[in-house]
Amino acid sequence: MKKRVLGSSNIEISAIGLGAMGMDHAYGPQSDRLEMEKLLKQAIDLGCNFVDTAPVYGDANEKLLGEVFRGTRENVVIATKFGITGQEMVNNKPQNKLDSKPESIRQQLEASLKRLQTDYIDLYFQHRVDPEVSPEAVAQTMNKFIQEGKIKAWGVSEAPLEYIKRAHKVCPISAIENQYSMVYRGPEDELFEFCEQENVALIAYSPLGNGFLSGKYSDNQTFSDDDLRSTMGRFKPEVMAKNQAVLDEIKQMAKNKNATPAQIVLSWELHQKQFIIPIPGTTKIERLKENLKSNEVEFSASELKYLNETLDKLDIDETYF
Repeated sequence: MKKRVLGSSNIEISAIGLGAMGMDHAYGPQSDRLEMEKLLKQAIDLGCNFVDTAPVYGDANEKLLGEVFRGTRENVVIATKFGITGQEMVNNKPQNKLDSKPESIRQQLEASLKRLQTDYIDLYFQHRVDPEVSPEAVAQTMNKFIQEGKIKAWGVSEAPLEYIKRAHKVCPISAIENQYSMVYRGPEDELFEFCEQENVALIAYSPLGNGFLSGKYSDNQTFSDDDLRSTMGRFKPEVMAKNQAVLDEIKQMAKNKNATPAQIVLSWELHQKQFIIPIPGTTKIERLKENLKSNEVEFSASELKYLNETLDKLDIDETYF
């Protein structure tokens, strides 16, 4: 597995990480604990040392990582989050409860440390911006945690660029976690330049478009009520039909390279910028192996140019929710 550096933190991580959310949250019922333990251990054996979790995925998610990596903590780089303290239903949609007040963050941190059975967190993300708390106050809190040895580095997720810049001046940010994929290229507009200039990593969640870019779902696909995709705009028949052209290009490139569509997509992300680390999630060991092998798929300059120019020409519907 190739390695990349987590921004200015100098923490070395695998070029492809593992998102743990789906093991407990958003994609149906909780996955079998023994199977997930096997999968997490297999990830480490295959060279993937970066795992992303969050309290809002359920206490069980962090606890799972704590159990699996107890005694081998030095072998894994763990990212977890603060700032979302729960969810409530508003108009039949989950709404995040936000709290990034300094005293609350410390309570959230201590709770995560306990669940993870560790005395430090490698990368601590503000999961979502709290409009009631300034970025400077959050950054000052992170600086204290770093000085105390509670965290090694910090970052933000889905924050406005101006917020990021203000926080970065107070306590340098090592990573930004945002959605990024062939059907959601928003970070290219502003964040790429910032990441390049300030030596900040971009942790790309939903790099496979919640599975759409794997090519495994048809436009008449149905999902269970407890699966987030059952209500996502990305999986509406008309959106999937419009984005079929993207899948057609991916499948052709996969055929040419004797790879899978998912491997083409993840390799494309790795080739876009050296600071990008995709974190595809999975609960299946065969998918884990498939995803991690993406770092072995190479593109020539002309192949990458063709893919990017093709994506630019296509009328892609970036509908998410």
